[in-house]
Amino acid sequence: MKIAVGCDEAAYDMKEAIKAELTRQGHEVVDFGTHDGAPVLYPDIGVALAEGVAAGQAERGLLFCGTGIGMAISANKVPGIRAAQAHDTYSAERASKSNDAQIITVGARVVGLELAKAIVQSFISSQFEPRSLPKIEALSAHERRLRQG
Repeated sequence: MKIAVGCDEAAYDMKEAIKAELTRQGHEVVDFGTHDGAPVLYPDIGVALAEGVAAGQAERGLLFCGTGIGMAISANKVPGIRAAQAHDTYSAERASKSNDAQIITVGARVVGLELAKAIVQSFISSQFEPRSLPKIEALSAHERRLRQG
């Protein structure tokens, strides 16, 4: 699977560890930054990754910051993207199965690295369940209506 990753400085070490694990598992990883621990504006990373996922540069996206909140807000600004904050394996699984989320966000100051690895595995191994399609279609219809003003 082709997976996009991105983070701010608060989650740089976590992103690098997850990236290494995904690569070890045979996934292709597209890194949207940050590429060091220097301070960055997390919205720039979140939006860039979400735009990349929306454009088909990756099948799934993983965003990491201190809490996961800012990255989720940022990614959800991109039309067609559903990003969900996940701090446990169940929410990560349901983000995919029930909400057809293409991106999850994880807080490096909220969960430890081993739990983050389990959250990522839960997300990337889950597939959307068609019985939730009416909900996703309703979300998409609202998004289109709101964009039209």
